[in-house]
Amino acid sequence: MMTALIVSQILSWIVTFTLGVAVLALARQLGVLHMRVAPAGALTTAGGPAVGDRPAAITTRTVEGASVTIGGPAPNIPLRLLLFVSAQCPLCKNLIPAAKSFARDERTALTFVGDDDVAAQRALIAQQGLEDHAFVNGPEVGQAYAVSKLPYAVLLDADGTILSKGLVNSREHLESLVVAHEMGVKSVQDYIAGLKVRAA
Repeated sequence: MMTALIVSQILSWIVTFTLGVAVLALARQLGVLHMRVAPAGALTTAGGPAVGDRPAAITTRTVEGASVTIGGPAPNIPLRLLLFVSAQCPLCKNLIPAAKSFARDERTALTFVGDDDVAAQRALIAQQGLEDHAFVNGPEVGQAYAVSKLPYAVLLDADGTILSKGLVNSREHLESLVVAHEMGVKSVQDYIAGLKVRAA
């Protein structure tokens, strides 16, 4: 009886030790995987004005009829974020609260841009509480920036220069626009590609 108890205890210690080794090995593999996975960032697309370009200013009107200028110099506004959205886009609806929070935290002027039915866009403004933000609805701005998929964001500086741009669907993607600008690269993907080239 005593021998069986001792054997049982030894086996339980062996199993515990084996599980501990397995957990440590798994943690190491997770660390390796984390290092290999590129950070999420806004996905840049081909076409339209490139990062570093200064597109011509576009004078247009908001849904409420107020005159607004998209692009061009704005000396008193260090950063401007254009967020292209649609009332028909579920991702856009999910992203809008994060975009508002991001703009507030980063002290960025946020302008929403769409090209949809005006009544639908008005409903979106009411649902999302966008009354304090400029909301432009029409094809001109989207065509000028060659926006083909939503949600899409463009970060401009005070001179109207494009600092970064791309498809976004999370706050992390929005933050990557600022990070890319601060790092002096066009996108997070470009930065990762550069690291891979240097490592090769």
